[in-house]
Amino acid sequence: MDEGFVRDKVILVTGAGRGIGAEIAKLAASEGAKVVVNDLGSSVEGDGTDATPAQQVVDDIASNGGEAIANGGSIADWDDAQAMVAQAVDTFGRIDGVINVAGILRDRIFHKMSPEEWGAVIGVHLTGYFNVARAAAEHFRKQSSGAMVHFTSNSGLIGNIGQANYAAAKMGTVGLSKSIALDMARYRVRSNIVSPSAFTRMIETIPTNDPNKASHVERQKRMLPEKIAPLCVYLMSDVAEEISGQIFYVRANEIMLMSQMRPIRSVHRDGGWSCQTLHEHGIPALKASFYDLERSRDVFTWDPI
Repeated sequence: MDEGFVRDKVILVTGAGRGIGAEIAKLAASEGAKVVVNDLGSSVEGDGTDATPAQQVVDDIASNGGEAIANGGSIADWDDAQAMVAQAVDTFGRIDGVINVAGILRDRIFHKMSPEEWGAVIGVHLTGYFNVARAAAEHFRKQSSGAMVHFTSNSGLIGNIGQANYAAAKMGTVGLSKSIALDMARYRVRSNIVSPSAFTRMIETIPTNDPNKASHVERQKRMLPEKIAPLCVYLMSDVAEEISGQIFYVRANEIMLMSQMRPIRSVHRDGGWSCQTLHEHGIPALKASFYDLERSRDVFTWDPI
């Protein structure tokens, strides 16, 4: 498709002022899309605002002959989410795609996590993604077309230490995306998940006083954010119209289709189970298929590049 995979589509990218989101916005524009570059311009923890990052991405797109506008709203705010979608429609006449990248971190070991640290992360990664998707859904339904990509994390899919808020939000995002895909299939609206692995501001917050963590950060530095963009933009295109409800993991030159929850082993007993029979037969029969208590880096042990 030499004319561009997303020629003349209008795509809203949240969290697009830096890192992966910026690379997605720029690639989408280079593939012919008109892009709304949303970024609050906050710190990794979600503090403060700065219009500069989003505007810089818009300027970069314009300098390369593309079309884009900046938006500084917070996806955690329902009215801001409505406004960024309205801005896309008012400026470009329609909206065709949403890519939810925006995120913050408030890492804390679980027994010390505060309600504010919990709520702030859930508010962006889960409620925020809902807000933007819901605002776009009205337009998608009326035009019988639309595509969404929502970012999850291996912290949710597999697990990491000190990220109960982030993991819960990111696993919740998987359920949100699947529900959108099911509910809106009748309107030819698609929703997919991407779990990215790349060196970003969030990775930079990982303490490196532990040799294992330091090694992990060094490996991450070789995983460039621009490697995540092609799949996200591809999923916005008409050629991806049959792809919905899927979970992809992308790091460097690898793209993996991730499994989804399905039964892996079952036990049955006439008359039902008691605590005693569970102890004697039920749990021992299931135990061979139990999952180990693993973190992301325990599962992905190989170097992709």
